[in-house]
Amino acid sequence: LFAAVSPLWTALAAIVMVLFASRETIVRQKRRMQGLWRYGLGTGCTLLAAGTVTMFSLLTQLRPEPWYHPRYALPLLGMILGNTMTGISLGLDVLTNGLVRERAAVEACLALGGTRYQALLPIIRDALRSGFMPTINGMAAIGLVSLPGMMTGQILAGVEPTDAVKYQLLIMFLIAGGTGLGTLAAVIGGGHLLTDHRHRLRLDRIAAETPGQ
Repeated sequence: LFAAVSPLWTALAAIVMVLFASRETIVRQKRRMQGLWRYGLGTGCTLLAAGTVTMFSLLTQLRPEPWYHPRYALPLLGMILGNTMTGISLGLDVLTNGLVRERAAVEACLALGGTRYQALLPIIRDALRSGFMPTINGMAAIGLVSLPGMMTGQILAGVEPTDAVKYQLLIMFLIAGGTGLGTLAAVIGGGHLLTDHRHRLRLDRIAAETPGQ
């Protein structure tokens, strides 16, 4: 794969990675959406976030030749996917659990004339906070509490520490961008799917609680 430098093989490998990451965003949730909604939402948000951020970094920052070289594209996509997957999973899990737990409050707000977005706003805020938290904590601790593996490996391999730090900062900002975009899209999309155009809560679209989760 790395020796072939083929856009077709690189794209196929990227698709497989996205599909596996999308599956993980769904199976780890305590309460899952029913039907094709769960797969479409997870796949769409994961692909949107990781694909956009990876393409941006390849075309504007790293600029390998060719731009789809698997040596750069696939490891970068993998790092962004891993963190985006975590953010989306946490965000959707808090969203679905919060809607079930706060059903009475949400329906009371809707009954009083509030829109679905007004009724869901507190739960959406909590879901976004949970999805962003691991990445924010990781960025706050870099260099002072922990040394990321990529930066440590580069330094041990003989790369100048300043260059290693620059690459690590780039990676962390890309990861933060991918996680933020994916979590935001998933939580807002999930809130939209769990209500309808008549501003009614649709908890029938959430499957029963998964045992053992």
